Amino acid sequence: MSCFTILLAGPIRPTTRLAARVAGSHVIAADEGMRHAATLGLTPELWVGDFDSMPPALAALLPPVERRIFPRDKDRTDGELAIEAAIERGATSLILVGAFGGPRSDHAFMHLILALRYAARGIAVTLASGEETGWPLGNERRRFELSPGQTFSVLHFGDLDGLTIAGAKWPLTEVSVPPHSILTLSNEALGAIEIHARRGEAIVVVQEPEEAM
Repeated sequence: MSCFTILLAGPIRPTTRLAARVAGSHVIAADEGMRHAATLGLTPELWVGDFDSMPPALAALLPPVERRIFPRDKDRTDGELAIEAAIERGATSLILVGAFGGPRSDHAFMHLILALRYAARGIAVTLASGEETGWPLGNERRRFELSPGQTFSVLHFGDLDGLTIAGAKWPLTEVSVPPHSILTLSNEALGAIEIHARRGEAIVVVQEPEEAM
């Protein structure tokens, strides 16, 4: 598999876990996401975007990297362009670093939607910030190796049918979850958990324990 890390503009907490996750991957930075490269000890092979959020003075201090510049007025985000560039280069799995939070809630929502889109195309997608890690949930049963007490949520985008959660403080068996339900937020792992839904789109988000690089 060819793994690409996409550096997005959302905040990160640099941890040894996050550094290990992205180690050895190809790296593409999306506009201001380039800020995370030095923090994680990464050297991107490509930097894409309209560069409207990266101060020119800071950009001038960064190491020379191939740039692909787009106009500010466009119908795709810098993150989406970076992902498409990774796929052009043969990506079969993606790690979206900095996909959560930040000053723009619409950007965070967009990153979740992009994760679902590319997972539906058969690409393995992980979202990571050092504080949280997320994975799109397909129709197959997924096992996640968590620690007892670790908090996780299942963020669903529409109806979930036949949702089963095993190995959690609050397990579920073949439950239908309507779009407005918050039933699947803030569960706790007893250890490894298994999650499966017969139909619907969702992202499993795990809270990572405190740790610094």
